[in-house]
Amino acid sequence: MRVAFVSRRSLVLWAIASLALLLSPAAHAQKFEVAPVVEKKVPQLPSGPLFWRIDTFPTLAAAQSAAGPTALAAEVAGKAWLFTLGAAGGSSPGGSKVAEIGPVPPISAPEYLLRINRGGGPPGAKTPVHTHPGSETFYVLTGELTQQTPEGVHHVSAGQSMPGHPPGTPMQVSSSGSTGLTALVMFVADATKPFSSPATMP
Repeated sequence: MRVAFVSRRSLVLWAIASLALLLSPAAHAQKFEVAPVVEKKVPQLPSGPLFWRIDTFPTLAAAQSAAGPTALAAEVAGKAWLFTLGAAGGSSPGGSKVAEIGPVPPISAPEYLLRINRGGGPPGAKTPVHTHPGSETFYVLTGELTQQTPEGVHHVSAGQSMPGHPPGTPMQVSSSGSTGLTALVMFVADATKPFSSPATMP
């Protein structure tokens, strides 16, 4: 009888410990997903203040046909998109303008990387604190995005955008709404440097 009692007690203790582990914050930490969509390297950028223009097209082929030297076409969330880095007030033949975001912080580099990422995750998901050798511009499709930098905390909801910060700015990005976050993230960065580096928030 005593052996059975000890085994049952051990089983109860194991169950309690397992339940505590499942209920711990670490067990429920949500992962912020980042997926590269499309990128290209260019030797130079257009002159003057630059903006990211976002257009949608009926098909990806139509978006690709309208793409200029500093534009990227991609399919994301069931739509064909064209992301163009250029002067304010531009247009893309055949496209429907969704947003124009900027101005992009100035950057000088031997070669430039233009990249579109898809980022997001469930409520509570967040990135580590990091930097980029360029600017990171956001357009939110679903949910709410929060970005913390040394300049403060900013929130962006679905259908809204946020211009980037200068190269080397420490930041942390999180999904802060009540539903999952999906965001389009546009980068213009120094192609000769690591794309992302760990950082600490001042």
